[in-house]
Amino acid sequence: MITLSRRQALALGGGAVLMPSALHAQAAWPAQPVTFVVGYSAGGGADIVARELAHLMTPLLGQQVIVDNKGGAAGAIGARFVSNAKPDGYTLFYAVGTNIVTNPHVLKASIDTLKGLVPIIQTTDYQYVLAVNPSVPANNVQELIALAKKEPGKLTFSSSGVGGNNHLAGALFAEAAGIDITHAPYKGTGPALMDVISGVITMNFSSLPPAVSQIKAGRLKALAVTGTKRVSALPDVPTLKEQGVDVAVNGWHGLFAPPKTPEAILDRVYKEAAVAMKEAKYTEALAKDGLDLPPPRPRAEFAKYVEDEHAFWGKKLKALNIQAE
Repeated sequence: MITLSRRQALALGGGAVLMPSALHAQAAWPAQPVTFVVGYSAGGGADIVARELAHLMTPLLGQQVIVDNKGGAAGAIGARFVSNAKPDGYTLFYAVGTNIVTNPHVLKASIDTLKGLVPIIQTTDYQYVLAVNPSVPANNVQELIALAKKEPGKLTFSSSGVGGNNHLAGALFAEAAGIDITHAPYKGTGPALMDVISGVITMNFSSLPPAVSQIKAGRLKALAVTGTKRVSALPDVPTLKEQGVDVAVNGWHGLFAPPKTPEAILDRVYKEAAVAMKEAKYTEALAKDGLDLPPPRPRAEFAKYVEDEHAFWGKKLKALNIQAE
């Protein structure tokens, strides 16, 4: 027969009282607004989709989900902010894939994203559009290449920062086409695209959400998309491969949390985000701008995908000789 001292019994009794209380506190999450941090200025592709997802998740969580733009260093500032945030589920990172899988290889300001952020769910899958100022005397990719070869180094392409997918798309394009074009990094897709519209910059490999409306309004001229197939939002724009340039670049968005965020909270965010992503308003918003729903990946599978992408781009960036800044 096992007997307990009075002190042991009280300790066990206290634990029995505390455990339901702790579980109740965790189950009550969220008890205040939740913030999605976007590592770019307002108006870019990530910002647009983050706001749509935040809007749809608000009623599901029963608390307001807001978007906070912390642009700079190609998303590294936002990533660091969330990594250092309290792991209580109230500050999450709405990341562009490059924030996670390429920044650590090319930016001295970047954190170790595999250790500093926890993957929750992939929210989009998409490609980019090569858009030029309408005054550029090129109506297809081969004409643009000929123009670049005629004046090496004169044509410019903007990006949301060193190591971002639109920077990588430009670097891969220049390498495959055998041309010299000058990279101009900005603090976000919005301002990078605006300088193409104004004529300060020649071209941009833009994410689709901020570019499609400008293309349809005639303020930008689309020459190619960067994926393996055309996009429904721009059905008349051929891929780079269709025009003789063997380059394909796709991107993605996802939600990440600070390290040590409780598993129950991560599971809740995953669950409600997955529900929101099935709503017609979300899929319609993506389709309008040429984005796709990602393949359904459980949390563990998404984490493995992130690790594999991190390793792949580490090797690719070294081959492209894109140096850390």
